[in-house]
Amino acid sequence: MATKNKKSKKTLQKIKVAELFAGVGGFRLGLEGWKGKSPLSQYKKAMNPQFEVVWSNQWEPASNKQYASDVYVERFGDLHHSNQDIAKVNVNDIPDHDLLVGGFPCQDYSVARTLSQSGGLEGKKGVLWWQIHRIVKDKKNPPKYLFLENVDRLLKSPAKQRGRDFAIMLASLADLGYIVEWRVINAADYGLPQRRRRIFFLAYHESTMVHKRIIKNDKPVDWVIAEGPFAQAFPMVANVQTDLVPHILDRDLVKISETFNKETRSGKSPFENAGIMIKHRYWTFPVKSAFSGKRIVLDDIIEKDDAMVPKSFFIDKESLPRWKYLKGAKKEPRRNKATGFEYTYNEGPMVFPDPLDKPARTIITGEGGATPSRFKHVIKTPKGKLRRLMPLELERINMFPDHHTEGATDGKRAFFMGNALVVGIIEKVGQQL
Repeated sequence: MATKNKKSKKTLQKIKVAELFAGVGGFRLGLEGWKGKSPLSQYKKAMNPQFEVVWSNQWEPASNKQYASDVYVERFGDLHHSNQDIAKVNVNDIPDHDLLVGGFPCQDYSVARTLSQSGGLEGKKGVLWWQIHRIVKDKKNPPKYLFLENVDRLLKSPAKQRGRDFAIMLASLADLGYIVEWRVINAADYGLPQRRRRIFFLAYHESTMVHKRIIKNDKPVDWVIAEGPFAQAFPMVANVQTDLVPHILDRDLVKISETFNKETRSGKSPFENAGIMIKHRYWTFPVKSAFSGKRIVLDDIIEKDDAMVPKSFFIDKESLPRWKYLKGAKKEPRRNKATGFEYTYNEGPMVFPDPLDKPARTIITGEGGATPSRFKHVIKTPKGKLRRLMPLELERINMFPDHHTEGATDGKRAFFMGNALVVGIIEKVGQQL
């Protein structure tokens, strides 16, 4: 019997992953590691990944040159990689997989009834959520799990129907037989090097043991608070009322699209930063981080030797006043060029330069380039000089391997990191999955 068990361990198959909207491979790094090393160890310690990416897709519709896909192929190879508009990919060309992952754009997810078929639905053209939905719906063997990421404002968009877009997603996944749990996670709250707040959600298909386990549980909230992957990876303090009752999602997606939260005068979304949805019912409540471990700060990852930094990253005396103006507080009269309307513009100050004893602020896609900006990071070096962050340091803030995006321009490398996620979050969740 012991011999048989050893053999079964050796032949244990990895979880097959399809990576959509892959960018430069953040999900893949978190699940597979890099060259056998773990992101959480800064790629120093060995990682025994239980995941294997069997198909990936990256397509940038607004560009003739596919920069991110080129970087992805350079790092991971072109085997099973698709650089094609996902809307044109035949579902049958996507191999069967256990886990579908991706960070998709925040768009307008509304739906309408089709004219051609009774009961048919169609989302707005070009909205990539409906490509995820199409793949899951049309696969003969749908993925057992989904692991998706988006900006946290998804929970409260659009402005006139707070929470409608997320409600559409939850209801559409319920229609396809999934339980969904979600959590808003700020990477810095768990010791990681960036104050980047994003919503992550996991979906479990009705064919899985996890789905059956949650269904059998009389208190599905316990899964979110203590038992599930998010709870295990990111300990929390939950504010859950003892009499918490579920909200009901309409089974008609078009009705959700047209009426969800439309009459609420408070302008508040019903979705808190944690929750779970089961068969069109959802429980949601606020949670806070309960992390008390070591924290990575900006000073831990920046280059200390000025000689190792190209001169173009240092701020010269001529541009310094502009930097200070943009970073500073403002209360000034302005005029709308189109209408001539005059108004007072107010803006609070930003810390300048960025503190080295805290995690980095969120990287934005416009981080690159020498042009002064309110939102770009500026640090003071040990010798007292002011400079922008190099692409290498931006990679470290997102926990990518050093030089991962090398080969692209500095501006593109910054753009990639502004679009990327903090890889350590993916590794932590992957460990629990």
